[in-house]
Amino acid sequence: MTVSDPIADLIVRIKNGIAAEHKYVDCPLSKQKVAILSVLKELGFINDFIINEELKLVRVYLRYGMNRHSRISSLRRLSSPGRRLYVTAESIPYVKNRRGDIVISTSQGVISGSEARKRGIGGEIICSVS
Repeated sequence: MTVSDPIADLIVRIKNGIAAEHKYVDCPLSKQKVAILSVLKELGFINDFIINEELKLVRVYLRYGMNRHSRISSLRRLSSPGRRLYVTAESIPYVKNRRGDIVISTSQGVISGSEARKRGIGGEIICSVS
């Protein structure tokens, strides 16, 4: 089945997996998704992800804390195919009083908003996570 917004599909799969308290979720493989998942792993919002080249899937292991509460409380797609959202390094928004972060696509790859502020580069805001 063709998906018009594969990144939104990834986000919805993660949110549905958290709501159902699954240990992991599977989604179709793409380089952009792997880059986003590596940022989420670096920020500590997911445990890990495994790429299966044969089936062209990526398996995302969700992270839970005490009493099975998810590490991700909010995951939102900000830029969409119909409405792209670009920012400069100075205007990268903070998420929930700096308890969350932004995933941003820059000319130097997909990085977190805090890393983009340090490097002084802007780009397209992909999603926010807290």
